[in-house]
Amino acid sequence: MKKILLLLMILAVFVPFSQATENAEKVSMSEAVKIAEENNLDIKSSRLGSDIELNKIKAANRLQNPSFGTFYNIGNAGKGNPQQLGISQTLEIAKRGLRKNLQEANYELMNRNIEYLEADLKMDVREAYTNLLATKSILTTMQKQEELLKNMLETAKSKYKTKEVSEIDVLQAQLLLNQIITEVTSAKYNVKTSLYQFNKVINSPEGFYDTKEDSFTKDYNPLFIPNPAAKMPDFDRISKQAMNNRTDIKIALQGIEVAKKNLSYVLRQKVPDLEITGGYSYQNPGQSGDGEFKNGAFVAANIVNIPILYNYSPEIKNAKLELEQAQLNYKSTENKALNDVKKAYEKFLTAQLNLKNYNEQLLSSSEELIKASRKSYKEGKIDLTTLITMEESYRMISVAYTYALADYYNAWNSFIREVNDDDFRIDEDV
Repeated sequence: MKKILLLLMILAVFVPFSQATENAEKVSMSEAVKIAEENNLDIKSSRLGSDIELNKIKAANRLQNPSFGTFYNIGNAGKGNPQQLGISQTLEIAKRGLRKNLQEANYELMNRNIEYLEADLKMDVREAYTNLLATKSILTTMQKQEELLKNMLETAKSKYKTKEVSEIDVLQAQLLLNQIITEVTSAKYNVKTSLYQFNKVINSPEGFYDTKEDSFTKDYNPLFIPNPAAKMPDFDRISKQAMNNRTDIKIALQGIEVAKKNLSYVLRQKVPDLEITGGYSYQNPGQSGDGEFKNGAFVAANIVNIPILYNYSPEIKNAKLELEQAQLNYKSTENKALNDVKKAYEKFLTAQLNLKNYNEQLLSSSEELIKASRKSYKEGKIDLTTLITMEESYRMISVAYTYALADYYNAWNSFIREVNDDDFRIDEDV
């Protein structure tokens, strides 16, 4: 695995970076979500399941097909006895409506599952979009650092020519530049990987897509993401809203409904059905006894499927167990959902605090420090070793800030996923 990764990174040096994205269509986050919703092959497949369940409702509402039969006596057995042609029909007693209700509940359950998959897909696309944008932002940061280090190398060479510094400064600057070039190569590979992952999530045969933006900007604000300084509402308020919105809880509730209807239908199997038979009856002249042709009709009724030898006890026991199972699953889903919401809530608070710290302290301070350090080196006030230390610290802070920004966006995505509300907003005046 390591050899494959190394080979791909080496190829990235020789293959132009634009080659991976030159044919990609630039789309915004909302456009990417729309494309996925309309063209994602997994969603299309799941929607076919809804059509299948709808057809099952029609099948569940069916009437039993009739049977055609004949009763013909041969030879002396027919003397005085009629021949018969008739149709028999089995009438289900109090079962058809329950069977249809059960299938309608299954149809609703299928639609709830599709709703869950569609909501999950939207969040997956948003996260993949954010992750791709994060890797592109890190690449941009690295490339800017590469340009600055090239300038630092030229400054070191100029100073060496004028005998202001030794050759060691040039070698150090070149070494640091070589290091950042390697990191840029790795960053390009990460962008390509994220790009393919983004398209894998969209899973559309219609095209190949890329983010509209090339890095995080002040205008990038998906899903009404709040300011890092905004105060989040209390968790109790959020949790109540989430429990009402979450699709997985609705699915679990619908699972209970399906189990209840299934139990009702299974219990009704103990009710016997009615079989009605009717038709045409006749006697030929040679068998009528008086030499005349006689005809008429006949009707008969039977009670069938009487639960004497088999009373559906195993099916009833299983239906009761399935109802109990569905109720436990609902409780379990509720407990897990509450924990997931709490986890997403705390994750966002942490990401919010981290980003606020970068915005208010680390980023501005490090930018001022690196500018002063570069100026001081040019003026000969500090040596290259000190500047390199400052450059390394600044690069680490710049990259970490980009990660913190990506974590902030992804934490908000996760929070929106868990509360299941795309329109969730924070009153930033609180």
